[in-house]
Amino acid sequence: MFLLVMGVTGLALAGLGGVAMAETPNVAPLKLAVLGDSLTAGYGLPASAAFPVRLQRALKEKGITVDIVNAGVSGDTASGGRDRLDWSIPQGTQAVIVELGANDMLRGVDPKVTRAALDEIVQRLKARDIDVLLCGMYAAPNLGEHYARAFNSIYPDLAKKYNVALYPFFLDGVVDNAALKQADGLHPTAAGVDVIVQRILPTVEAFVKKVPPARAVL
Repeated sequence: MFLLVMGVTGLALAGLGGVAMAETPNVAPLKLAVLGDSLTAGYGLPASAAFPVRLQRALKEKGITVDIVNAGVSGDTASGGRDRLDWSIPQGTQAVIVELGANDMLRGVDPKVTRAALDEIVQRLKARDIDVLLCGMYAAPNLGEHYARAFNSIYPDLAKKYNVALYPFFLDGVVDNAALKQADGLHPTAAGVDVIVQRILPTVEAFVKKVPPARAVL
């Protein structure tokens, strides 16, 4: 919401019969990045169908203006995202959606390693005064109950530890629908990405509305 604010000088001019123009604060778009793997990067899809692009469009349709950086790298693990964090998330970024861990799970990486990497990512982003939305991932059933318990608990535990927003499962609505996945059975089609965006949108809306707006210098 934009507020029309009249300065002291403007009030004085109005009192003298002059015409005073009310100044409107110039609110800059929210600077947001999505730090992720191929699910963020848009593997197998045109750039226009990648999750960050579709999310930015969906937010715009809701009247929420954001500039979203696609910081997704196909094949990346949580440890890989941690190692490139400083150069992947540019200065001035106000909020980050973290979507990492799927490759850790697919490769059977020890959940302790994944947890430590994600913990450091969230910690370092918060140290930069960047708001975080953590996207969860669930372990595949074939990895066993013990692995699933250790892996699935990472995301809610970290969200609680650092008091950050959580979206429980990034692939909600897609993982069990073959029609929304590419031939590899793993990556979403363009229609699948739209389902992901539709499902996560209410969480992202609530998240970005809590991030203090950056005001451009007049």
